[in-house]
Amino acid sequence: MTTQLERVAELINAGNYEDAEKQLSSAKIGPDDRAEAAFLRGRALEGTHHWAEAIEAYEGCLAGDPEHHEAMFRLAYLLDLHGADERAIEMYERCAADPPAHVNALINLSILYEDRGKFDDAEDCLRRVLASHPNHPRARLFLADVESSFTMVYDEDHQLAADERTAVMDIPVSDFELSVRSRNCLKQMNIHTLGDLLRTTEAQLLAYKNFGETSLNEIKTMLTAKGMRLGQALGDGNEVTVGRHVSAVPTVTGDPTILSKPVAELELSVRSRKCLQRLGIGTVGELASRSEGELLSIKNFGQTSLSEIKRRLKDMGLSLRGAPAAGAS
Repeated sequence: MTTQLERVAELINAGNYEDAEKQLSSAKIGPDDRAEAAFLRGRALEGTHHWAEAIEAYEGCLAGDPEHHEAMFRLAYLLDLHGADERAIEMYERCAADPPAHVNALINLSILYEDRGKFDDAEDCLRRVLASHPNHPRARLFLADVESSFTMVYDEDHQLAADERTAVMDIPVSDFELSVRSRNCLKQMNIHTLGDLLRTTEAQLLAYKNFGETSLNEIKTMLTAKGMRLGQALGDGNEVTVGRHVSAVPTVTGDPTILSKPVAELELSVRSRKCLQRLGIGTVGELASRSEGELLSIKNFGQTSLSEIKRRLKDMGLSLRGAPAAGAS
C-alpha cells in the first residue's frame, strides 16, 4: 500500500472521513492498489453515512480482490442493516469460511440464522466463536437466547392472524385511488401506509397546510368503503398493537436536536437495529417513547439488546417511557 493510501487509512481511523475522501480524490492510484483504494473509499463513505455509495465501493474492492475479508464484512454489515438479508448472509458466510473465522461475521450471521428459525446453524456459529474466545460476552449471551428459542412455543393461529393484520397495516397509501393533491399532502406528512393513516386524526390532517375538506372527505370515503376510519388505530394510551409490534405517538420532551437524531447514530448492534426497524423506530425520540415491555415483546429482542439501548439513551440523558429519568436518584 502506498504512502498516500496509508495516510488515508490514518485519517479514517481518526474519524476524519471527509479529509480521507479528499485525499483519495487527489491520490495517484496504481493498478495494484485499486482494490485497497476502493475499500478505503467505502470506509470513508460509510463514515459520512453515504450507504449506497459505500456498498458500491466495497463491491468494487471485491471485484478486484475477491479475498478482501474486511471488505466482505463491511459489505455484509451494510447489506444486513438495510434489509438485504440474503446477500448479507452470503457475504457473512464467505467471511466465516476461512480460518481464522471473523468473530463479528459469525455473531451477525447467527442473528440472521435465528431470524429464519435456523437455530442449529445459529448455535453452530456462536459455538465456533466460543471455541476460540471462551469468554466472549456477546457470544455467550446470544447463545443463551438461541438455546431458549428451541423451547419457545408459538400460538400459530394467533401469529397467522397477527401477520395478516400487519400486512394490511403495511399497505402503501399509494395503492389507493386518491387524488394527486391528497397523495402529495400525505407524503409530506410522512404518512406512507394504511397503518400511518389509521393513526392520524381528522384534526391532524386539517391542520396541515394545503389539506382541505375535499381531501379529507375523499380519504374518509375511501376508508369507510373498507370498514375503517381515521384514528381507529389510536387506543386510549395513544398506542396500537399490530401483531407483535406496538406503535406509539411520541410524547417525549427534551432537546429537539437530540430527539430528532436517527437511531443509526446510536451505533447499536445489528440485532438491536433490526428489532428497532421492525418497530418502525427511526429517531431517538421515537425510541425514548417506548417502554421496556414494548421492546421485549418483539421477536428476538432480549435483555442484551434492552440493556444496550438503555445504556445508549442514558448517555444522552434519556430513558425509556416509564423508566426513571437518566440521572434520577
